[in-house]
Amino acid sequence: MKISVYQPSLMGNEKKYVDDCLDTSWISSKGKYNELFAGHFSDYIGTKYATTVANGTLALHLALMALGIGIGDEVIIPSFTYVASANAVKYTGAEVVFADSLEETWQIDPSDIERKITQKTKAIMPVHLYGHPCDMDKIIEIARKNRLFIIEDCAEAIGSEYKGYKVGSFGDIAAFSFFGNKTITCGEGGMIMTNDKTLFERAVHIKGQGLAEHREYWHDIVGYNYRMTNIAAAIGLAQLEQIDYFIKRKIEIACMYKKELSGLPVKIHPSSDNVKHTYWMVSIVCDDLEDRDKLREYLKKKEIETRPTFYPVHTMPMYDKKYQKLPIAEKLGWSGINVPSYPALKNEEVQFVCDNIREYFSLRSFV
Repeated sequence: MKISVYQPSLMGNEKKYVDDCLDTSWISSKGKYNELFAGHFSDYIGTKYATTVANGTLALHLALMALGIGIGDEVIIPSFTYVASANAVKYTGAEVVFADSLEETWQIDPSDIERKITQKTKAIMPVHLYGHPCDMDKIIEIARKNRLFIIEDCAEAIGSEYKGYKVGSFGDIAAFSFFGNKTITCGEGGMIMTNDKTLFERAVHIKGQGLAEHREYWHDIVGYNYRMTNIAAAIGLAQLEQIDYFIKRKIEIACMYKKELSGLPVKIHPSSDNVKHTYWMVSIVCDDLEDRDKLREYLKKKEIETRPTFYPVHTMPMYDKKYQKLPIAEKLGWSGINVPSYPALKNEEVQFVCDNIREYFSLRSFV
């Protein structure tokens, strides 16, 4: 039995909609599916405006550019995140400022955000990591008090909710990813969401090569080609039609892991009150850091694929010039594992993974 850590579930209208693109010859960024996907996704998240882009990293970059973030500015992000969050800030010429995480939720620590604010700070980028929402009440309070923008990185939290509202609807602007391992996928794809018409129009202008609105083939800014193809949007729309099932199944799988791994020296990514945790990836943290790599190797021999949790970005060579200690981010980054948790995973496969994790701990020395 070979089990992948993740694989997309293509069980709906994906082929039908892609065939429609091929049959009508609308295969690039023109065609009906970009508008349909953006409109339906905007309705789902609860924002007024949305526009598709080629991938999630570009969505973050576009969001930052729409806000005018650039040289001389600072953006506060969690260190415990995927590197794209930091890289998108650097693309603009702004500086990345890293904050630590909360051990109980794994999300950015609002108190550390406050400690990191300077006169150069222009924005906060909360990342709803692994499907668990950040503490948006506190982050919004900090942003308002200090007149800062909020850019929500929702790449891993499609459908996650904070106090009954979906993430992506709280900040000035939000970015989503539809990479092949995300809750819904286009293969590669992303989305910008906002309730601000001006930000939306700026984003559309920038992503389309800076094309002027009222003059054909006239460009009035240096823009970018960040557009999504019609084929990718067609896949995304078909995936969105299945979103409720995907999330329901992910939560069921997470509950199975919690039950089966109870009593072992590991902790599953917890869920705090007043949130809907969609478990993009089911993740565990080993009580003993030394177990992480040994457990992964043991599972690999049983043909069970895993991933390490994200390494703290502040420890990576391009971001470690200023030495700093962020103890929670480091603990989570060095001791965490993503275990198989995609919607098509069968219950017996989840059980097989759990049995082998339990077997590892029963065999290893407790010296």
